[in-house]
Amino acid sequence: MSAVVELAEVSVTRGGSRLLDEVSWTVLDDQRWVVLGPNGAGKTTLLQMISARMHPTAGVAGVLGEVLGTVDVFELRPRIGFMSAALADSIPAAERVADVVVSAAYAVVGRWWEEYDEPDHDRARGLLSDVGIGHLADRTFGTLSEGERKRVQVARALMTDPELLLLDEPGAGLDLAAREDLVSTLTALAADIDAPASVLVSHHVEEIPPGFNHALLLRAGAVVAAGPVDEALTAETLSEAFGLPLVLERSAGRWSARRRS
Repeated sequence: MSAVVELAEVSVTRGGSRLLDEVSWTVLDDQRWVVLGPNGAGKTTLLQMISARMHPTAGVAGVLGEVLGTVDVFELRPRIGFMSAALADSIPAAERVADVVVSAAYAVVGRWWEEYDEPDHDRARGLLSDVGIGHLADRTFGTLSEGERKRVQVARALMTDPELLLLDEPGAGLDLAAREDLVSTLTALAADIDAPASVLVSHHVEEIPPGFNHALLLRAGAVVAAGPVDEALTAETLSEAFGLPLVLERSAGRWSARRRS
């Protein structure tokens, strides 16, 4: 197996604040990682960096065999599927759902001058069907529920057949039913041997899909634990990451956590 992410003592400093603090971390091409931590832990900064949207202040960051700072990021980004709230906010409400997905082929948001071949349109519609919303292809993005929008974004992130899939808090803002639907979609994706290496950021262990087999826990920009999920994700490491005594339980492949009484 080959590494798709290799970080060596990476730090990110902005405005005098250390957002990441000497993080060393490796993601192999057959792994599915969840990144957990409280607000301000550095999770989104980490994803911004490995999506080639931010450079480290110190250390070496390797992504898909390239070193950030020595590669044209505009050539690297199409190899990375990326889903985030900021990206979702930039999607025009009047954009047709199928166009939201197909436009990822040019790494743009919103249809402009670019033209797409019929195989591109077929792939976009196929991906929408794969995530369970093929019937919404001709709706406009602004008419969808929050859960449906998240599925559209997953399909968009997969449009370019990426080598690395990054999902920044995909469950944020979802109600229970929509969250469970999304977890089911991501569980199926994790089980697909042809799916890319995946990194999912979350605040909540309840959002970890079965099949995500590794965990990275962060606090104040530093690594608390990293490795196979059964070893890295424990009551002790979760309590340390969130600064609160927690009980961690697992049942039928799903996790839950609560404050220790």
